[in-house]
Amino acid sequence: MTTPAPTPRLLARVPMTVRWRDMDAMGHVNNAKYISYLEEARVRWMLDVPGVSGVSMNDAVAPVVAATHVNYRAPIVWPDDIVVELFVERLGSSSVTIGHRITSLKDESVLYSDGHVVVVWMDTRSGRSAPLPDAIRAACS
Repeated sequence: MTTPAPTPRLLARVPMTVRWRDMDAMGHVNNAKYISYLEEARVRWMLDVPGVSGVSMNDAVAPVVAATHVNYRAPIVWPDDIVVELFVERLGSSSVTIGHRITSLKDESVLYSDGHVVVVWMDTRSGRSAPLPDAIRAACS
């Protein structure tokens, strides 16, 4: 008998409005915009974490994206409102793998995209990885 995988910890549900300028010549949202939606959702989440004052490379320790994996499941077309869901897939000593789903706000059974992003905290002076900040670890646990 196999044990079901644990339900990932939901970090945020961020609604967004698709903009006309997000469209490409094919009549749907450009694939690069999906990554922008994910970035916006991650930054909004981080700004809501108690004890995190901001997200800036001027800080001694700052988050950087180390890897991005996006599965494009269905095209997003304008006009639409979407929801970006973020959840913890893996928590490391200096990184967190943040899973994501982009769905329609009107019908969350419509899955536009899923995947994950690996975010590593870096010492901005040395360029080396740094321990995950306590506030981020607490928010992800």
